[in-house]
Amino acid sequence: MYISLSDRSGGKRGKSPNEQAALSKVPFRLSPVIVWLGIVSMVTDVSSESVTAILPLYITGFLGLSTIAFGFIDGINQGASAIVRIAAGWASDRSGHPKRIALAGYGLSMLARIGFLFAGGFWAIAAIVTGDRIGKGIRTAPRDALITVSAQPEHLARSFGMHRMLDNIGAAAGPLIAFLILLVIPNGFSTVFVVSLAFAVIGVAVLGLVVPDLHARSAKDASKGQRLLAFSWRHFKEPGLGKLLVAAGLLGLVTIGDGFIYLVLQDRDSFAVQWFPLLFVGTNVAFLVMAVPLGRLADRLGRVPVFIAGHVALLACYFLAAAPLGGLWATLTCLLLLGAFYAATDGVLAALASQLTPEGKLATGIASAQTVVALSRMAASAGFGVLWYAVGASTAVTIAGILLACVVVAVIFILPGARPGRAGA
Repeated sequence: MYISLSDRSGGKRGKSPNEQAALSKVPFRLSPVIVWLGIVSMVTDVSSESVTAILPLYITGFLGLSTIAFGFIDGINQGASAIVRIAAGWASDRSGHPKRIALAGYGLSMLARIGFLFAGGFWAIAAIVTGDRIGKGIRTAPRDALITVSAQPEHLARSFGMHRMLDNIGAAAGPLIAFLILLVIPNGFSTVFVVSLAFAVIGVAVLGLVVPDLHARSAKDASKGQRLLAFSWRHFKEPGLGKLLVAAGLLGLVTIGDGFIYLVLQDRDSFAVQWFPLLFVGTNVAFLVMAVPLGRLADRLGRVPVFIAGHVALLACYFLAAAPLGGLWATLTCLLLLGAFYAATDGVLAALASQLTPEGKLATGIASAQTVVALSRMAASAGFGVLWYAVGASTAVTIAGILLACVVVAVIFILPGARPGRAGA
């Protein structure tokens, strides 16, 4: 069975007003495939986020490395997946079997978890993080292609929001598990690594045994019995997709890693290190609570305005983190704003990319947007680590906030639908 991708725009492109009104009244139904993919992402995020939550402390505290070293590793964490994202998307489109490509990515990340049990130096950690992120790069676009072909076109962003909600239950649970382990076993980093591996194995098993292998060819290609065309950069010269890639890249260059924000908050408030993983919990809880409502809002009001609003929330987070306010409420507000940023941008970016991608190149188009974001954020993390070392935490975050404000203004003019009085994309 082949599922048509010919109407991925959620009724917003190529439809008459009457047809758009009819589509907007279609009741939302969540595909079981999306639920199972959400469960896979949930347990995988328990695995990955339990490690991510302790990595800043493990590197700068337990191993005693500098913020420059952490910036380098965090840059790998942000951007190493870019090495293979487009290739994995192309392979998914070419084969018509996105599940197989996604399974390879999840499997590689699972194997990388074993390395954490034995690594104890900078280069070993860097190599393991690279392997784990390459696995993420392989799996992400094929997984999102499976979501797209399983979702109702008129509720695409909302379907991504439902997946991201399940995903972030795991993203919240992982740091919480790490917190409980460190609370019971001080310096119990190896125990966290063992638990992380166990959840990674569960994720691979669920994907391999339960999720169906949907074909992601277009209906046109399926009916002709043809294989998909080879990858071509010409597809990314489409006006809408090209502008999205430029905007996503500029915004990524001024998006610093979450771990740096949390280190800034700890530096400002000087709370005990065992509470550090709870910062990740707070952000991910906010993300999962807001993912579905903001996805639904993006489908109704326009995906571009919601995407821009998410970066405005990130801007507010930066300035609040840099301000000499301190206290529990200031920290909680930062976590809320950071969660809102992810809820308004993560699934919405994938929905935008799928909407603007030429037919038959779905996974490749999604992967291209994710690659641009990953590469730009990798550069941002490495640069911010040096900036922190040079001027201090608060000043570095303030500079990042000023740059982000400038880029947000520029992106409003780059993306169609971002300015008042224009239809949302």
